[in-house]
Amino acid sequence: QVKLVESGGGLVQAGGSLRLSCAASGRDLGSFGMGWFRQTPGMEREFVATVDASGDSAYYAGSVLGRFIISRDNAKNMVYLQMDSLKPEDTAVYYCAADSSPYGSRVVRDYDYWGQGSRVTVSA
Repeated sequence: QVKLVESGGGLVQAGGSLRLSCAASGRDLGSFGMGWFRQTPGMEREFVATVDASGDSAYYAGSVLGRFIISRDNAKNMVYLQMDSLKPEDTAVYYCAADSSPYGSRVVRDYDYWGQGSRVTVSA
């Protein structure tokens, strides 16, 4: 069993930055693909970014490409999402997720473990 706990969310003005962290316990994350997703009320959870087990390959949603960076530190069992140039439309609850496949995925149903979410609010 893998437990994921997100932190680092909050309120920020448009154009600002936040760094989300995801701390894992229970298993070594070194063999898991990891992802970040986000969700707003009434909407389905949407893909933001994914990174493979080694950290060498990452993929992003078009809406965040060039502004967000996903990274991981397997020695610390941590995954991060650096978010720059934030926009009001980035406002959402952000979720960290672990995929038993080492490749990562853009698809919600491919993930086996989820955190409880961290709220990000971007004011205009």
